[in-house]
Formats: sequence, C-alpha cells, structure tokens
Amino acid sequence: MFISCVSKYKIIIVYQPTLLKCREINQMVEIVRSLNPVSYPDALLLMEERVTDILEGRKQEMLWFIEHPPMYTAGTSSRDEDLFNQFGLPVFHTGRGGQYTYHGPGQRIVYVFLNLNERGKSIREFVDKLQLWIILTLSDYQLVGKAHPDRIGIWIDPRENKLGCPFDDERKIAALGVRIRKWITFHGIAININPELEYFSGIVPCGIRDYGVTSLSEMGIEVSTQEFDERLIKNFKIAFQEQN
Repeated sequence: MFISCVSKYKIIIVYQPTLLKCREINQMVEIVRSLNPVSYPDALLLMEERVTDILEGRKQEMLWFIEHPPMYTAGTSSRDEDLFNQFGLPVFHTGRGGQYTYHGPGQRIVYVFLNLNERGKSIREFVDKLQLWIILTLSDYQLVGKAHPDRIGIWIDPRENKLGCPFDDERKIAALGVRIRKWITFHGIAININPELEYFSGIVPCGIRDYGVTSLSEMGIEVSTQEFDERLIKNFKIAFQEQN
C-alpha cells in the first residue's frame, strides 16, 4: 500500500500507482484514492494541474477515486430554475458538461484523466466506455443498468431488475460529466452507493424533471467503498481494454 499526498493541496491518497497498463499505448494508468472528503475548489485545482502535467509529459494518466462534502455543482448547461437548494449547500460552477448535480458522502466519484491523443480522438467512444464501465460494475451486484440516448447517466429500470425495486419508475443511479482539453479528459463519473438521497431534491438532477434518483443502498445492496473501488478497477480494465 502506498500512502502519500498529492501535490501542494495535501490530498491524502492510497493505492500503489501504476496498477494498469494500456495494451495499445504501453502506458501506465495511476490509481489513487482520497481517504477523506476533498473540497471541490481543491479538486478543481488538482484536476487542472494534472491535465497540464499529462499534456506536457510530466505525469501519466490517472483515475482519482474521491468523495466531496455535500454540495451542488453546475455544469455548462445548468439553468437557474433547476436549483432550489432548500438545504443551503454550497454551489460551485464548473466547466464540465451537463447541468446541476449533487455530490456528497456515500457517492463514489472517479475523476478520469486519459489521453485521447493516444487512445483515439473520439468523444463518443470515450463516453460509451464510461457508461459500459458503470454498467459492468453494477452487474457485479445483479443490477441491470441502462444508458439512454436522450437521458444522460445510467438508469435502473425496475422491469429489468431481478432484485425487488422500492419504486415503479426508472431512476438514475449514476451520473457522467466530462470535460476535454486538447484531448485530455477530466471530471468523470459519480455512482450512488449510499448517499443521502434527500439532497437531490434541492436540484433538478441533470435537468431531468420526470425521473428520480436511486442508490445501491436503496436497492438493498450494502457495500463498502473499498470493495466497490476494487470492482470499478476490475471493470475499468474490461471497458477500456487495459491489462496489468
């Protein structure tokens, strides 16, 4: 186990780096995990630094497993009427795509720093692989996740899941919001393990009014963050065709 601090922001991480090797470009992907919630401004600073370091050849690609304190973020397509914020949470505007979303404890966020200059300059293919990554991980818990062309994110349809759903309509279990600069990706995915779902009522999540939000916990699945991370790492190798 490797424990250190990332950059000047003193973000504690664990995991040995260079766990994954890309078959096609012979490059290592660093895996890091923050032990404590990281403020969004600090995370943005580190993201910007990492993108620059990858572009300039100083650092390798990275997956950053992280949690934030309770907050809302506004993407580039966010609308004022979709923010209610009756809880008084901080709101941060960001350059990622998408609209409003909630982040907080119990939600697993992975910020994804990949070099599409080396992997292929296709945004659609990159997003498809992110969605497949989430769907494969959910399938490890006997959950059938779905992607829709007209609804961003990954969804749970009670008609297609063997586990008993405590709801009758489709609900979102994972969100995607990415940004790409000179073909380096950043921001990433957020999967609801056991967050406080009430906080999602302070926004219209991703601008979608007609559907709710769910979590693994609401589906009766209790899993530790560390175990879930291991499943994500395993399935990243499959979705992105990595090898040890």
